[in-house]
Parts: sequence; C-alpha cells; structure tokens
Amino acid sequence: KSGLDPGGAWHAWGMACLKAGNLSSAREKFNRCLKPPMDLNQLNHGSRLVQDVIQYLESTVKPILIADDDYFATLRELEATLRTRSLSLEMMCEGKIQHNSYYQECLFYLHSYGTNLAIISFYMRHDCMREALLHLLNKESPSEVFIEGIFIPSYESGKLHMLENLLETIDPGLESWGVYLIAACKYLQRKNYYHILYELQQFMKDHVRAAMTCIRFFTHGAKSYTELGGKQTWLLKIKDHLKVYLQEVSRSSGRKKMAFTFRKKMSAADVSRHISTVDLQMEVTKFLHRCESSGTSQMTGSSLPTLFGNNNMKMDVACKVMLEGKNIEEGFGIAFRVLQDFQLEATEVYSKVAKQLVKQQKYGEIRQLLKCVSESGVAAKNDGDNIILNCLNEFKNIPAEDLDNLIQDMDSDENKIQAYVMCNKLRSAYLVSVRQEKSRAVQLVQHVRQLAENSGDDVVKAICTQWL
Repeated sequence: KSGLDPGGAWHAWGMACLKAGNLSSAREKFNRCLKPPMDLNQLNHGSRLVQDVIQYLESTVKPILIADDDYFATLRELEATLRTRSLSLEMMCEGKIQHNSYYQECLFYLHSYGTNLAIISFYMRHDCMREALLHLLNKESPSEVFIEGIFIPSYESGKLHMLENLLETIDPGLESWGVYLIAACKYLQRKNYYHILYELQQFMKDHVRAAMTCIRFFTHGAKSYTELGGKQTWLLKIKDHLKVYLQEVSRSSGRKKMAFTFRKKMSAADVSRHISTVDLQMEVTKFLHRCESSGTSQMTGSSLPTLFGNNNMKMDVACKVMLEGKNIEEGFGIAFRVLQDFQLEATEVYSKVAKQLVKQQKYGEIRQLLKCVSESGVAAKNDGDNIILNCLNEFKNIPAEDLDNLIQDMDSDENKIQAYVMCNKLRSAYLVSVRQEKSRAVQLVQHVRQLAENSGDDVVKAICTQWL
C-alpha cells in the first residue's frame, strides 16, 4: 500500500528462514530480492545482500571432524553429509571441507547471484584451489580475477608452490595459464616483489625474463664495484638461464614449431651476444673490484655504470676501467674490448679519459693513453691529435713543459699549429708554420701575424713580417 521497496522485507524473511534451518524456503524468499550481477567478472564479491547470506552460512557450519574422530559428529551432520555427497560432486573439492548442506547452499547462492571472484574466493577460503582454478578456466575470467582471487591469496599464505603444482597438473605445458602468469609477473614487477617474480619465472621456464630479473639483482642498489664483486653469482645465473634457453631453442627448431607463446623469445644471435656481455661484465667486475680493494680507485660517481645500461653507461664503464688501474695501460685492454664489442664512439671515450687525467694532473698518463690508442691498430690517423686538441679546448692551464710534450706528440703539423694557437704560443706556431711547403707556409704565417697583431704581440708580428 505504501509503495515501499519490498526487497528488504524479503531479505529479512529469507534470513529468518536460514536461521531456522529451512533452506528451501529461504531460497524462495531470496529469489524475490537477489539478482545476478550484470558483469560476472567485476572485481568485487557481488551485492552486500549476497555477501550477508554467504557470511551467515559459513559461520553456521560447524567443522566436521574427520578420520578417527568421525563418531563425534552428530547423526544429523552425518546425515547431511551423506545426503549432499551425491550432489554436484564435480563442484566440490577434496580438501578438508566436508560435503554438507550448508556448503552446498553457499555454492547455490554464489553460482546464482555471485561474481566469479566471489566463487573463486570461496573456494580459496576453504582450501579448494583446484576448483578455483578450474572455475577460472571454465568461465575464461580475465587475469585481474586470477590475481585478486587466487594469486595474491596463494603467495600471502605461503602456498605459491602448491599453486604452481596445480597449474602444472591441470595443464603440463602451462599454455592455458599463459595470460594469467604474464599478468602475475607484471603485478609482481609493479609491486617490486622481485624474489617472488624470479621464482615464478623459473617455474614458467621463461629463461630470458628470468635472466633479466637476475640483471636487476646484480645491479640494483650497488654503490661500488666491491659490492658488485660480492654479487657475481647473479652473473653466473644469467649465463645459465641464457644457455638453457639456447639449448631449448636448438632442440625445438628440429621439431615442429613449439607453442611457447607466453615465454619471451630472442634470436640465438642476440642470446650469444648477451652471454658475451655477461662474460665481459665479469672481467670488468673482477678488475674494478681489485682496483677498489687495492686503493687505486679514484672515481666516485653517483650511479655505478655497468654494461647492462645504455651506450652512455657503457662508455662510462670503459672510462672507469682505464682510469682506475695502476696506469692507463693496465685497464686499456678491457676498455678497448668494451668499445669494440658495443661499437662505441672510441674518440669520445678517449677524450673523456684524457680530460680526467688533466684534472688529476697526470700528464704522463695522457701520453701513455695516446701510445695505447695508436698501438690498438684501429685508430684513425688524427685520433691522437684530436684527443689532445679536445683537452686543450677545456684546459688552458697545463704546465708549459707538459703542454710542449703533448703538442710535440702530435702527428700533424697543421694540428700542432692549431694547438699552439689555442694556447696562445704564437712563436711556436710560427716556427712550425715556416717548415711547411712554401705556399701553405705563407698562408699560415699570415694567419699567425694577424693573431699576433690582434693580441698585441709585437715581437712575433715583427718576425712574421720579416719572413714574409
């Protein structure tokens, strides 16, 4: 008469029937006020009314003791157990949960009015993980339901191994779980749970991604190469994963194409290249660890460069190796291999090293660097000269004797003149200029005279004028 929504009344009546133990009557009452969700895959447990029903039913079930204690169970409970055992057995699980009418009732309400997440969570609460997984597969639920309903509860309760065993039992190839496993990996990465991620990747036999996780374990948080020296086992694990992957690829290439759709793929050439990167990183780590231990290490950067970074970081590794040895020659071999393997801009690296050496006032080492560069066999004709010119560009205050020695080491007279001009040594520039072929010498001396005139150096201006 008053036009009020009767839903609340039907729900209260249904609850009263439940409490009185009249299950069939309760179903009829609830049928008038409960509705199935619009989207079975929504990430919640359905309406509050359904949750109240399930909560009540679960709290009412007394644990039925099993095995030798069966005679403690009341006749009524045993009766209920026997009566319901035949009903929907395929739905029920073989865990500790007993097949009694209250559990059957929970499943009835969940399947009629609950979401997939609610059904899966119910199974998980009662140690029925297998049923939860089969329901997920049968309903083709999205990966969010797997993460929320099965994966998070599994690792939080320490049952990740049990979950892995069941996934493998249901589908030994794991293909039907591919989407869910990749989603779980992404979730763990977002949460920074890298140890669980690594364990899962190993279970998935996803060796390429497992190797990438090992790279993170090796590099993350290390402040010095002494620390990295203690983490070298991760480098060995990276190599192991990549080698196993290579073996699997070569085994499967002979047979029909394998379906490993969810595991990360990589060409054999790329994998081999990564293995040689790991080998080189091991050498770098041992060398720099030794340098730091013996106290020859000088550079302190904010971040620690490794060969797993971008090209700029790899160039930093090459610089670090050359600068941290007892002398340039000691680390040059490893640095040269880094430059060659990754096809880095060698002159740029050598120039950076030379500038550091100027800052450290190790002018003799610059000459040793030039010697190493020219003996490397791949240096272009002017590489050594360019390294010196780059240094002079930045540092005008190199002591006179060291400066002369460096310029004398240059190959090209043209570059020597340019260097002398940069350092305002116009008399020296004049002396080299006049040794050139006549027409070129005239141009060079005229240029020097002009510079002398601009800088007010009357002596050099007079010499140039007299020669001309």
